[in-house]
Amino acid sequence: MATVLSISGSPSATSRTGRLLRHLDERLSRQGHQVVPLDVRRLPAEALLGADVRHPAIAAAAELVDRADGVVIGTPVYKAAYSGLLKSFLDLLPQYALTGKTVLPLATGGTTAHVLAIDYALRPVLSSMGAAHIVQGWFTLDKDIVVREDGTLTVAPGTAEALAQITDQFSVALGGRTLLAATG
Repeated sequence: MATVLSISGSPSATSRTGRLLRHLDERLSRQGHQVVPLDVRRLPAEALLGADVRHPAIAAAAELVDRADGVVIGTPVYKAAYSGLLKSFLDLLPQYALTGKTVLPLATGGTTAHVLAIDYALRPVLSSMGAAHIVQGWFTLDKDIVVREDGTLTVAPGTAEALAQITDQFSVALGGRTLLAATG
C-alpha cells in the first residue's frame, strides 16, 4: 500500500489534534499503509522561524514529504485559520511539494464558528502546493475528543463514525481500491 506522512501542526505536546491524528494513523496502518508521524513542534524553532531549509531536521522533514504518497495534515484552528506552526513548516517546503500526492486535511477547534477553516484557509494552500487530490476534510470539536487519564482517546460516536468514513475515503484514494472490510 501507500506511505502516509501524518503531520501534526499543533504546538502543544498534549494536543487533542496530535492524539486524534495518532488515532487515525492506527486505522490507516491496519489498512496496510505505512504511516510516518511528524509533529512539527519537534522541529527546531530557530530553523522554522529563520526559514533555514538547510538545517538537517528541516531537510529531513522535507524529504519525508517528498517520499510520501499521501499526507494527512492536522491542525488546531486559531483565529479562524490553521496554526502558525503549520504555516511556518509549509512555507519551508518547495512550492510544489505536494505534487502528485493525496491529502487529507483535518482540523480541531472549540467552536463550530471555525468549521470552514479547512476550506477557506488550509485547502487553498494545499492546492497551491500542487496536491493531486485533496479529499474531503473534517473539523472536529474539541469537546468530541476526550483523553482519559491513562492516555487513551475516546471520540464522540457521531464524530468517530464520520472520521472513520473520511479516513477510509482517503485510504481508498491512496490505494485505488475499495476497502474489503471496515476496520475498528
